[in-house]
Amino acid sequence: MSSVSSLSSTNSALNLSAILEAAFGASSAGIDVNSAVSASLSAAEQPEFLWEQQEATIQSQQSALNSLQNNAETLDNDMQSLNSLLGPLNAVKVASSNSSIVSASASSGTAAATHVIEVNSLAATDTWASGTVASASTPLAAGSFTITGADGTQTTISTGTGTSTLSDVASTINADGLGVSATVVTDTNGARLEIVSNTSGSAANFSVGAGGGLTFSEVTPGANASYSVDGLTLSSASNTVTGAVPGVTLNLLNASPNTPVTLTVTPDTSQAATAINQFVTDYNTLISAVNTQFADTGSGEGVLATDPTVRNLQSELLSALGYTYVPASGSTTVSNLSSLGITVNKDGTLSLDGSTLNNTLENHYGDVQSFFQGAALNGFANTLDQQLSSFSNPANGAFTVDLSSMTTQMTGLQTNITNFQTNVIDPLQTQLNNEYSKAEILLQQLPMQMKQIDEELGYNSSSNG
Repeated sequence: MSSVSSLSSTNSALNLSAILEAAFGASSAGIDVNSAVSASLSAAEQPEFLWEQQEATIQSQQSALNSLQNNAETLDNDMQSLNSLLGPLNAVKVASSNSSIVSASASSGTAAATHVIEVNSLAATDTWASGTVASASTPLAAGSFTITGADGTQTTISTGTGTSTLSDVASTINADGLGVSATVVTDTNGARLEIVSNTSGSAANFSVGAGGGLTFSEVTPGANASYSVDGLTLSSASNTVTGAVPGVTLNLLNASPNTPVTLTVTPDTSQAATAINQFVTDYNTLISAVNTQFADTGSGEGVLATDPTVRNLQSELLSALGYTYVPASGSTTVSNLSSLGITVNKDGTLSLDGSTLNNTLENHYGDVQSFFQGAALNGFANTLDQQLSSFSNPANGAFTVDLSSMTTQMTGLQTNITNFQTNVIDPLQTQLNNEYSKAEILLQQLPMQMKQIDEELGYNSSSNG
């Protein structure tokens, strides 16, 4: 209300003649009402201009803070990954001495070890084939045949009334969901119907009877793979074997009795190096973006230079670099970042010596794990993760609180602008339009009034003479 009263008082004291003379010149024949009103409103709208400038500043702050938040979340994801039992520091790789016989893969956390595998025979899939007919489109004799599944269930397949073909029969079998797949195989001798179990191993064996002008024979009976692990003979219905070696999946590729293949499970240093390099890269991205807010580039510091959240973030990031790992017992070769070849530059960014990192990973992998994960997932990675989470937590993190405050400020400013426009500027504009319009009318009448005055004055002068 005080703003409205002040403006009303100012308006009541408007000197229209002075405004017209300043805006249009003393000899103006009329008034450009729109221009005059616009000129008069400019001064009254100054509070709005200030609020809009504040809005623009807050929008810039929001954008910059959102960018910092995204960078912080990226770094935090790196730390959570480095602290995970399923993450890159626990990834392993398996080397085979003869990958043409057996290869393998291992899940994260699998213990480093060496195993000897021998593949005596591979698992086979039960396969049946019909006798040969002229072509896949040759009509078959009317009739039927029976497929007996591994569980003893019998299914009758009809060959129709003389118009069915091998392709039709194959489609019928595939649509029945019998645990087998049927295809038509064509060569120079003609066409045959081939039926193959969907599962390898002897337990999936089925049989096919004759009928409908077709005869069937078993091409390859299903069989289990025979292999040994560290001298223990085992069997498997599949050539992809899990469970024989904890955490390791064996791929039996070729039978080669009495040919031992050595599988060596070791830490995947490549994945670990990539993850640590990514941590350094993302840390530098974040700390550089923070530092930019406090650097004077000639046009002043960044829009967040006075924001305590950003100052606290910078302090937390720099303090995290001083972390030292002290094992509860024994000793370690990796107690700090410098042990990994990571050094801190004057601006707070990090530099990584790849050779030092690779050498440490190759020779002291367990110590690298301990530095990042501690004895119970409480090492450097967890420490920095907790610090970053205090900022990026979507419920009550510092970024969330800061951005919420900015949103509240924006809402308040927009409310001020809307109310000021509605309660002050719009009424003032209406009032000015009315007054300038009346003044315009008076100016249009002025020449006639002046003429009348001249005539009167002239008459009086003649009479007096």
